[in-house]
Amino acid sequence: MPSANAFANRVLKWFDQHGRHDLPWQRDTSPYRVWVSEIMLQQTQVKTVIPYFERFMAAFPDVQALAGAPEDAVLHLWTGLGYYARARNLHKAAKQIAEEGQGRFPDTLEGLCSLPGVGRSTAGAILSIAFGQRASILDGNVKRVLARYQRVDGWPGQSAVHQHLWDIAEQYTPRKRCADYTQAMMDLGATLCTRSAPDCKRCPLASGCQALAHGDQHAYPGKKPRKVLPVKSACFLIARSGDGDIWLEKRPPSGIWGGLWCFPEIDAPAHGRTLCLDRWGAEPAALQVLPGFRHTFSHYHLDITPVMATLDTTPQAVMEASRQLWYNLRQPPQIGLAAPVASLLAQLA
Repeated sequence: MPSANAFANRVLKWFDQHGRHDLPWQRDTSPYRVWVSEIMLQQTQVKTVIPYFERFMAAFPDVQALAGAPEDAVLHLWTGLGYYARARNLHKAAKQIAEEGQGRFPDTLEGLCSLPGVGRSTAGAILSIAFGQRASILDGNVKRVLARYQRVDGWPGQSAVHQHLWDIAEQYTPRKRCADYTQAMMDLGATLCTRSAPDCKRCPLASGCQALAHGDQHAYPGKKPRKVLPVKSACFLIARSGDGDIWLEKRPPSGIWGGLWCFPEIDAPAHGRTLCLDRWGAEPAALQVLPGFRHTFSHYHLDITPVMATLDTTPQAVMEASRQLWYNLRQPPQIGLAAPVASLLAQLA
């Protein structure tokens, strides 16, 4: 098996010829831009992230702009990207940097890991790419490359396996060109050492890869033990006013869809009449059950039944003004929407 230096040299030589060098966050590199891109790239592919990143940078060009923005503006630009806790943590961290660090990013592993939503691997990416420090990463792509290369048994979610992979990552991280090496390892996993169809013939590490030598690349990394996801159900009440606007309510800051705007939930379609009476003292002119659909979270399925309640008028809001609104489909406000809510509103528009 090649030495650590030989491993890094092979990766860097491949990167110079075949790596990705013109991603938006590789231009005008700064700790802020690298940080935002790394948070967005968690569990999300590059091609999906690029337009979100560009819109985000246009709206919030620096950490002070992000820190001073309303949460709704941040969540609005995150709508559709998923895993919304990332956006809320990004906003919290920006405020922490602006207030405690006077806008200056931490440049140590400990300092970066003190920010909400920043773990060891994300901190390592920021240190290496933005600050040029020797720091290792271990995102999903890198785990796959290293697990195959050294044929590491077990699911990386297990602490012993995870620590073993970290040890390997630390061993192979070079002291020079650390930023390029970090990007190269992510690129290698994303473009060649892919989950289902690894392109081993073009891989710079093929000659030393233990999984390739044994012909069992697809067995690494080990799979997470399968678990049957439970199924829950919910009814969304879509109250439509006489003007065609849609009633939305802001969810609590924690929990599923925390801080996002959603339709109110009811226990059963018939309860739509009761909610309308409770909210506005009037029954809907019509109540219609729309086709249901399934939304899947990481830990359960949610079967959603939309119920349309058509009102004759546009009743006045009766709750706290900052937590409810009539959503204008023709001139939609810039607010954060849960993915199934955004989809339903798009259909209504």
